[in-house]
Amino acid sequence: MKKEEIRALLEKIKRGEISVEEAEQTLVRLPYAELDFAKVDHHREIRKGIPEVVFCQGKELNEIRAILKELLTHSRGNLILTRAGPEVYRGIMDICPQAEYRERARTILVWREKQEPRGKVVVMSAGTADIPVAEEACAVCEITGNAVERLYDVGVAGVHRLLAHLPSLEKANVIVVVAGMEGALASVVGGLVACPVIAVPTSVGYGAQFGGLAPLLTMLNSCAPGVAVVNIDNGFGAGFIAHLINQSACRV
Repeated sequence: MKKEEIRALLEKIKRGEISVEEAEQTLVRLPYAELDFAKVDHHREIRKGIPEVVFCQGKELNEIRAILKELLTHSRGNLILTRAGPEVYRGIMDICPQAEYRERARTILVWREKQEPRGKVVVMSAGTADIPVAEEACAVCEITGNAVERLYDVGVAGVHRLLAHLPSLEKANVIVVVAGMEGALASVVGGLVACPVIAVPTSVGYGAQFGGLAPLLTMLNSCAPGVAVVNIDNGFGAGFIAHLINQSACRV
């Protein structure tokens, strides 16, 4: 939003043509920075609580650098770059030396605000091969201020491994279940706990798993109440929803 537009908005408030609340809603949707190849949404931080997240896959390094520079200059909160390879991390270190790279999660975290972790999010994986997606969810939850407990390799092939942790699961505000193969773990967990369960299908499995389609359909067809499903391998989406649920629970 240009300066003259802001002045015009203030004049409308003074004249009583719009309320302060209406003006706030206008500002929440504006502005964005117009780059040649991207429109960087600076007001996402106001609407969502964190600045725009940079999805690195498919972007050139110079594009990632330009977007990051814009966010570093015009936002205040912690930054997240997802689907980032080691070459991206090396390529931004000169402009963002404080960046932390979590290689397994393929996620870069830029900590500019530290806060005490709140509540409890449990992130679990059915198998060890599902951990990269689970770690993406953990990274998102941690940088947005949530206390995270990891529980890995507790799939239905040995369900006693899961049941041993039931007292801990019952204390969670939300549980993220990451599973490939047939994806049955989310239904099992959903039937055991009272809190919301976010199911994340992964592309881990043999041929008839169809790159994540089989666990996706299993999770969508879950008979357990309280299970919601995100897209295949979408650890970021699951982590952010878990953040919203956990923070809401902390405010109650």
